[in-house]
Amino acid sequence: MAFKLNYKGKLAYLTIPSFEETELVQHGFSTRLGGVSQLPYQSLNLGFKREENRANVIENYRLFCDALGINPENLVASDQVHKDHIHVATFMDRGKGIFKSSDIKSIDALITRDRQVALVTYYADCVPLFFLDIKTPAVGLAHAGWRGTVSKIGQKTVLKMMKEFGSLPENILVGIGPCIKSCCYEVDEPVVEVIKKAFTYWDELILETETGKWMLDLVLTNKKQLEEVGISPQNITESGFCTSCNNDLFFSYRKEKGKTGSLAAVIQLI
Repeated sequence: MAFKLNYKGKLAYLTIPSFEETELVQHGFSTRLGGVSQLPYQSLNLGFKREENRANVIENYRLFCDALGINPENLVASDQVHKDHIHVATFMDRGKGIFKSSDIKSIDALITRDRQVALVTYYADCVPLFFLDIKTPAVGLAHAGWRGTVSKIGQKTVLKMMKEFGSLPENILVGIGPCIKSCCYEVDEPVVEVIKKAFTYWDELILETETGKWMLDLVLTNKKQLEEVGISPQNITESGFCTSCNNDLFFSYRKEKGKTGSLAAVIQLI
């Protein structure tokens, strides 16, 4: 089952059916539709690191949070650098990176077991990973570009939830959000060599083209490493969307040659 596309007025966003069925969380993955940003960030840019009026981004957050039923004051933002560091967010972190300065630095994954703490991570082709431990309960988000994927940030997020919260892999649901898929993600030889060193099953992840380039499957790479730490394949939901193929719906850094906005994943325990 893929992610579900929802609308509130002109604003469109995605949710994960298996997460919704638990009634434990409010969550969503944004699209580029329904905000107030102007070209080239039209229209629901949620990234503060773009060259855009901060007031527009704040208004976009208010619109997105209203659609999700989340209080914007609950938001806790990551500070992503394509590495594998994970922060355990608490109630005291609310507002950091959105409405107030933040000491959450160089973080590509957030986890929490505190209720009413809305985790936020950013994307424009990289892989969004949603985590929900239905028993503890606890939630997490991880940002996995090719570097984060190679350093196994998704796998490490599960291990961190196990260590910090006592989570068990068999109780964790995972959503793999919209990202650039293997149909559009061409990589060069240096990246291929890194992939070969990181994964014994590298030949399943890369397809060589007739032009001597390679297409990398980041979704499969993340899925396989999650299964390695005990996540059941039946508990993993893939979005079904490629950000590059669906550039009318999503921001895509590669398709738009860097002149683009930021999408966001948000999740909080109710």
